[in-house]
Amino acid sequence: MKLHDLRPNEGGGVKARKRVGRGIGSGTGKTSGKGHKGQNARSGGGVRPGFEGGQMPLFRRLPKRGFTNVFKKQYAVINVSDLNNFEEGTVITPEFLIENNYVKKATAKDGIRVLGDGELNVSLTVKAQHFSKSAIEKIEACGGKAEVI
Repeated sequence: MKLHDLRPNEGGGVKARKRVGRGIGSGTGKTSGKGHKGQNARSGGGVRPGFEGGQMPLFRRLPKRGFTNVFKKQYAVINVSDLNNFEEGTVITPEFLIENNYVKKATAKDGIRVLGDGELNVSLTVKAQHFSKSAIEKIEACGGKAEVI
């Protein structure tokens, strides 16, 4: 099937757009469905989103809570149990994990954080920006190395 083969289902299809201002008999003549005068009848008329006619809008009535830390680091997380899939002696870097789809590049803005969840059965050299204490213990217990970049 190609794009030029596409057509609506029987009885379905594309609804024709409303043609306004085409005479009194059309049902949308004269004022073109905008009623008589008023803000919404004007060119460029209408109100901005959230406007409540001058009443204090909801988003301003509600209390504000918390703050956003602009210096927060965003690490991609990987557990030592996920590293069992690699062969003995592999050097694991953040670039290697991103290439092999173990972590997403978007979530690893500030690097990789290796956590100690699960068991590790292979000897690996792991290079990352951050390790938990249990992750370091498990990597070194298998004869591997944990290097902070």
